[in-house]
Amino acid sequence: MIYENQKKFNVRSFLFLILFLFSTTLISLKILKKVNVQDIRISGSELFSKNDVAKNSSLIFPIRLIFIKTNLLEKELKENLSLKNISVSRQIFPFGLRIHIQTRIPLAYAERILNNEKILGFIDKDGIFINKKNAEEQNLNKLNIQVFGWEEKYKKILSEILISQDNFEFELVKITFSSNGFLTVEEKDLKTIYLGFNPNLINYQLQIINNLKNEFKKKSFIEKLDNIDLTNPKKPKIKVFKP
Repeated sequence: MIYENQKKFNVRSFLFLILFLFSTTLISLKILKKVNVQDIRISGSELFSKNDVAKNSSLIFPIRLIFIKTNLLEKELKENLSLKNISVSRQIFPFGLRIHIQTRIPLAYAERILNNEKILGFIDKDGIFINKKNAEEQNLNKLNIQVFGWEEKYKKILSEILISQDNFEFELVKITFSSNGFLTVEEKDLKTIYLGFNPNLINYQLQIINNLKNEFKKKSFIEKLDNIDLTNPKKPKIKVFKP
């Protein structure tokens, strides 16, 4: 009886070993197999195609699965396609690359100049510029703000301004950075507001804009406004139309 049990155990162990070796060999062969563009699977967005992935990365297809650096690919695609987030994983079964994409949600129309060329796009709540071709159409409804003169260095201040729309009662319609970085905004009722060069003042300036909007609404003073100078927020200058 003991001999029979030992024999069965040995057979099971042998079969398990064969199965293990077969699986290991199969996995090894799959890892070394070359990935083609058609082996890419994208989820999370229908905006981007497999060819978009190929065109916006340094990968040269076909490429062996084991040689694909997922972290580098994520970084390249996130930057080149203006993505909020992305995850890339190598898969054996089913074989290929699995890419999950999270797009950015535009909050404003935008325009930037790159190599003397005007590029149209959008800005999200992080102040990130989104190329027009990389924005999903269903997210473009009810955009009432325009941004001009976007540059990478203005991301933080733009983010603070756009997020402020949820916390304050004023309604911005235009944000403009001049070629030398001077910031001007336009509010629906307060008209032109000069904010200047100092990004560290923005939260204080936004609070003043909100206070002025509330105060002028009470006094029916808004229709007389020409512009407001808040470059020195401690000494606001208000210009009105002359009768």
